[in-house]
Amino acid sequence: MSDTLEEQEAADYAMRHWSVGDKVPIKLGSQAHKRMFCRMLLETHNPYKPAVIAWPELPPDALARVTSLPIWDIAVQTEGRASVRVATYAASVRDPLLREALQLGGAEEARHKVVLSKLVGAYGIELAPEPEYPAPRDAEWAWMVTGFSECIDSFFAFGLFRSAQLSGFFPDALVETFEPVIQEEARHILFFVNWVAWHRRNLPWWKRPWFFACVVGVWFLLVWERVAIAKGIDAEGVAHDANFAARGAAAVGEAITPRKLVELCLEENERRMSGYDARLLRPTFVPRLAKFALRFLRK
Repeated sequence: MSDTLEEQEAADYAMRHWSVGDKVPIKLGSQAHKRMFCRMLLETHNPYKPAVIAWPELPPDALARVTSLPIWDIAVQTEGRASVRVATYAASVRDPLLREALQLGGAEEARHKVVLSKLVGAYGIELAPEPEYPAPRDAEWAWMVTGFSECIDSFFAFGLFRSAQLSGFFPDALVETFEPVIQEEARHILFFVNWVAWHRRNLPWWKRPWFFACVVGVWFLLVWERVAIAKGIDAEGVAHDANFAARGAAAVGEAITPRKLVELCLEENERRMSGYDARLLRPTFVPRLAKFALRFLRK
């Protein structure tokens, strides 16, 4: 085994397994809580380089399936928006440790865009011209929209990715190559839900109702976007962030029942979160909705 392969395996393991080592209870909103979720993101960073990824050669049938997926434009644009939004919010944060973690998260989102661009280039997928990604005027609002949106989309992406692997829609070689990007999203939403809890508890009492109203507003926005997905892209042809998971489900999940897909999403969400310190909060809202939905889905 080469040193390079050993280093890759060590980095992959470190990205999926992290804990402080002690079992001291952590109070949500404390400095210890902030250090924990920031260190988690910083210390689990996988330093892979998109430029040197060896994209596997695909057999004709697999190549046709991958290139026919109607998600690549949306996926690239989603990561482009996310990287700008996270970087903009990071620039507004004064706390050095939190800012460093946010900057890393923004850099990883930008790297996801490069990975996707390399993938489509390797397999001859043509993309629509990319729009501009202007910095948002309200940095915190844009950061929250990105974070909560990833909590929804990543949950379903976990299950869809696993479904594509089990069904053979994606060849094993491609799954292995793209896997680090999926796990990075798990780290991002883990960081985000802990930031939400920490940030809310550190606001003055008189600002907390407004923050709560903003969270509700974000959820209304995301629900509205996902309802609009059923009607397609908007009148101006804009590809919204939320379309990635829905279109992926339509293309990849044709042969899987809704119940099995939800079960896979729950299993994969648990598996991908299980390697991190148990004192960190996990995303719960979407998994709870999924478990509730199972009551009404036929076996």
